[in-house]
Amino acid sequence: MTRVTEILPAGSWPAADAADVFAADYEGRHRRRMMLPLRSGAKVLLELGHARLLHEGDGLRLDDGRIVRVEAMPEDLMEVTAHDALHLLRLAWHLGNRHLPAAIGERCILVRHDHVIADMIHGLGGHVRTVRAPFDPESGAYAGRAGAHAHSHDHGDGHHHSHD
Repeated sequence: MTRVTEILPAGSWPAADAADVFAADYEGRHRRRMMLPLRSGAKVLLELGHARLLHEGDGLRLDDGRIVRVEAMPEDLMEVTAHDALHLLRLAWHLGNRHLPAAIGERCILVRHDHVIADMIHGLGGHVRTVRAPFDPESGAYAGRAGAHAHSHDHGDGHHHSHD
């Protein structure tokens, strides 16, 4: 069985060297352990110590030396827009306060479909429309640092939770 031995961040390896492609939506790319189906029909084993998101353009080095390119497949998303840049920043704060994965664009924020979040955005004066696009959200401040965010904190809004 061929195994993934290393994840090469997008841009750190020559994409032309890719021997195959693993294409999946957000859920399919956020894994700890899984048999990954490749475009060629082959499968490789991904086995990590903790779940992580495989990003568009990442390379998966295999135990036989080949590299597989990760491709983010299009999926239905909510595109959040605002009246101006300051309003978009306010909407981003509210989305971030809910710890939602988000892809930040120049004039919009992409998030996964959630009718409660759509209602919140509308209530804050923002606009939501459905788009079909690859979802490759920001990694976050603690990505790649296992356990670095395993503590509790108060958001000042009356709810408390842990990030274990």
